Amino acid sequence: MATPLTADTLLAALRAEGVNVVEHPGWRTHNRNHKGAWGPVNGIVIHHTVSTGSDSSVALCRDGYAELPGPLCHGVIDKAGTVHLIGHGRTNHAGLGDGAVLAAVAAEASPPAPRRNDTDGNAHFYGFECVNLGNGSDPWPAAQLDAIERASAALCRAHGWSAPSVIGHKEWTNTKVDPRGFAMADLRARIAARLSAAPGGQRPTPPADGNGARHQPFPGAGFFTAAPNSPLVTAMGRRLVAEGCSDYSVGPGPQWSQADRRSYAKWQRKLGFTGADADGWPGRTSWDALKVPYTG
Repeated sequence: MATPLTADTLLAALRAEGVNVVEHPGWRTHNRNHKGAWGPVNGIVIHHTVSTGSDSSVALCRDGYAELPGPLCHGVIDKAGTVHLIGHGRTNHAGLGDGAVLAAVAAEASPPAPRRNDTDGNAHFYGFECVNLGNGSDPWPAAQLDAIERASAALCRAHGWSAPSVIGHKEWTNTKVDPRGFAMADLRARIAARLSAAPGGQRPTPPADGNGARHQPFPGAGFFTAAPNSPLVTAMGRRLVAEGCSDYSVGPGPQWSQADRRSYAKWQRKLGFTGADADGWPGRTSWDALKVPYTG
């Protein structure tokens, strides 16, 4: 439980964490404070916009609509990884949710499944809307996921919170499904890793093994289900080819594809996995065994 950050402190925290920030006119005083208190704050809620395009999504979240006036969040995170600040104060983003979830977030514990909608989340949470259709197939680019991680870590660091202070809208209320397309548990793991180091820059470089080689840490299952376009996918594919597990007709390349999944399934079977454990979606054990070179 904490007093909300001032606009200046919030901005400074985001920039210190290496976030690319755009300040939209009037964001410091654009809020719904006349409808009720904002604070004490307990955490951060992540949403998807169900929209496309940076400009149109920012306008939607800034202005809202007849049934739900804006601002609809504090910041919009677009697919390029830019955080657009559009509001400061109470915003229409969380709505009613489960008081038991709020208690868990305040205690920095794993939240229970939401069952009731008896508590005003707008009073207690920061909100980030992330540009995505929310249909489960619209990709989450690596730059966007990185910005979500950094923005969340920035506010956690400023308040002295830990990663469990960040939840998805679907973890706040049983009436919502967002964010869809990546796992909140994976996001919290990334936030925890970032908070273990100094603010800004990259997460710590993994230590070298006995031969001086550095290997890419497992980025989380949600990284792959979000269909990333990343040098890490290329590096993974090259290792699969080297292990004789290629199902590529071209490539490998940076865009995650079904060829990557089929190739990875071959690797899982080579390791002795079967059934659902060899479905082509990377897991920590098989990933660590693959020893993908560190890409930063």
